[in-house]
Amino acid sequence: MQKEELILILDFCGQYNQLIARRVRECNVYCEIVRHDISAEEVKNKGAKGVIFTGGPASVYGEDAPKCDPKIFELGIPVLGICYGMQLMTHTLGGKVEKADKREYGETQVSFEKSILFDGFGDSNVCLMSHTDYVDTLPQGFEKIAHTESCPFAGIQNTEKNFYGIQFHPEVNNTSDGIKIIDNFVKKICKCSGSWKMSSFAKETVKALKEKIGDGKALCALSGGVDSSVAAALLNEAIGENLTCIFVDHGLLRKNEGDEVEEVFGKRFKSKFVRVDAEKRFLDKLAGVKDPEKKRKIIGEEFIKVFEEEAKKIGTVDYLVQGTIYPDVVESGKGIGATIKSHHNVGGLPDYVDFKEIVEPLRDLFKDEVRKVGRELGIPDYLVDRQPFPGPGLAIRVTEDITKEKLDILRDADYIFREEMEKDGVNKYSNQYFAVLTNVKSVGVMGDYRTYDYMIALRAVTTVDFMTATFTRVPYETLERVSSRIVNEVPHVNRVVYDVTSKPPATIEFE
Repeated sequence: MQKEELILILDFCGQYNQLIARRVRECNVYCEIVRHDISAEEVKNKGAKGVIFTGGPASVYGEDAPKCDPKIFELGIPVLGICYGMQLMTHTLGGKVEKADKREYGETQVSFEKSILFDGFGDSNVCLMSHTDYVDTLPQGFEKIAHTESCPFAGIQNTEKNFYGIQFHPEVNNTSDGIKIIDNFVKKICKCSGSWKMSSFAKETVKALKEKIGDGKALCALSGGVDSSVAAALLNEAIGENLTCIFVDHGLLRKNEGDEVEEVFGKRFKSKFVRVDAEKRFLDKLAGVKDPEKKRKIIGEEFIKVFEEEAKKIGTVDYLVQGTIYPDVVESGKGIGATIKSHHNVGGLPDYVDFKEIVEPLRDLFKDEVRKVGRELGIPDYLVDRQPFPGPGLAIRVTEDITKEKLDILRDADYIFREEMEKDGVNKYSNQYFAVLTNVKSVGVMGDYRTYDYMIALRAVTTVDFMTATFTRVPYETLERVSSRIVNEVPHVNRVVYDVTSKPPATIEFE
């Protein structure tokens, strides 16, 4: 990490704050997210080459609205305000922000004027707007650089002081080529060279883990998925034999997966590997439970209990390492966000765990960034590109109460779907695909017999960061073959449907 390449992101509680950080890192510039009330002196001491103000849900004229240290504008470094950040800049520097007569939400055509911030763009661009307030009067020294039909100041600048503001969100995929705006700011305005790489993250994280854990011992919650595998690899580099990887086989895994995980991780890592057979224990706890949120809570608590028990067998273990990534944290509602669903390794944790600390080295990264770290650490592609799988496993893909029979039905259907997707090459452009055993039963006819059996739902999504996703356009021929195989090869299934809902409004999982 090079200090002269640092961009600071001031967090005003917006939902896309980590996406901004991700875009900055994609420009090969290191960044840190800090509290909005960081002092100007701290910003100066960190040696930041630029500052980005994030969006946020508040109104700048509200009594409890988050503010920044106004002396930041006296440091002589560039500032980019996004949405609320632009309004705050306007409000702080003497402009006026008002409640809009017409709110703007969704993709909007924005007209651009000449500005270094918009280098590489034409006269207009499709951008994501999401605001109720708007800038009514500009501060002294500012000029308009963008507008929409409803928003007179969709972009503003003060080139003398290198202050820029945009009402839309360049960090999201809905803004066409929005990363160019971030790139223009950090490289052409802040003069960053763009020499930082993900390998720097890996090296810095390994170094930090060594310093943090020292000679202490750690357990890693290894599921065999991408996130926990990369977390285990980081810890393996940092503390070697002091790491024990615990693989809890809870009976909620995909077909053959438990054996595959043991085959790969039991031989590859120098650290210790323990497989715990806990199928009966988990199924007993989940018996009769239908609510997916309750399932997640139960699984999270039971995971921790298993790890505590295994830790006592090993001896003194100070740290529990998990492969939590940022979408898990956002959806679990930690901090200011609303709870969408509790991930077993975040919102599902009990209030007290018998470890000195839980270590989550990947919690600020998105899935694609985790894959990059994995490659930097030398993890083979077949592991790094492994199909994502939720920690609660098939428990949330059986839509009501769970039984071993239902799990076996789902395992077979899911295996067929994944096999056919890979055979037809659809897996190359679908980032996650799986089957779900619904609670719907319907009448069917097989041969001369009436059946009354389960309906399987298939879901496949295409996404970059798993924060938003569109349903994958799976060829009809593939779906037809999958459907035919499932109803013919899997007992107690007589109907197959395909989910064509994107995220939002749905989540990736079907629950």
